[in-house]
Amino acid sequence: MFEGFSQEALEFLLGIRHNNNKDWFEPRKKTYTEKIFEPMKALGEELFAPFADIDGMMYKVGRIYRDENFAPYLHYRDTMWIYVRYDAWYWNKTPTLYFELSPEGAEFGFRISKPEAAVMERFRSQLAEDAEPFLNMISELVENYGLTVGGDEYKRKKPCPKPELEKYFVKKGLSVYTKVSDPEELFSRKIAEHTAEVFKAVQPLNDYFHEIVEIEELAKAILKEEKEQQLSQPEPEINMVKAPDIEFMW
Repeated sequence: MFEGFSQEALEFLLGIRHNNNKDWFEPRKKTYTEKIFEPMKALGEELFAPFADIDGMMYKVGRIYRDENFAPYLHYRDTMWIYVRYDAWYWNKTPTLYFELSPEGAEFGFRISKPEAAVMERFRSQLAEDAEPFLNMISELVENYGLTVGGDEYKRKKPCPKPELEKYFVKKGLSVYTKVSDPEELFSRKIAEHTAEVFKAVQPLNDYFHEIVEIEELAKAILKEEKEQQLSQPEPEINMVKAPDIEFMW
């Protein structure tokens, strides 16, 4: 059962940030396992439990070792994470409930960090047609849970039909989250309870974007099928006019 993190865990992650090499890590591997990985694993299981019966939902707890997303000179993560989401090939292109632990504390909430451009175009079209459901969700999350709206933005603004939608039309990714650095919460079960509360609150937003992603994937699949059908069709037979057999004298 998850009981909270510790000052030792945060100090370890800070150490990795400044000493990202095997010589520093190997003597402290036990600290990583006991103070970070095992608590994160326990927290992940607890956070996923309310979503376990939802078809297609899954979760993953990250490990500290580098992967293809790291720069070549980095070997270990200094931020650990938990993702709860619908199963997808590319995690960063799909809406996600996330928890991250860093030397600064914890950050958790909802995000779709690098969606397909077509997904955000569909999102903007949906906002232009009927913005009320989305705006109501955001208003409740900000006012009742103190969450922050973030996300990367386009350098050039997108045409927007209403001034109140401009701050969302400029987004090329979206996050709604909170941060906790208070040791009293981080080092106790309070952080699990707080995260579970936020996950439950942002789940409707997660489903809202999941539906948009699914619609876009379906549209792509239909377009691909139509193209394949066109390519598989035999070329129409062209009846050429036969030249006459009679030789003409000029």
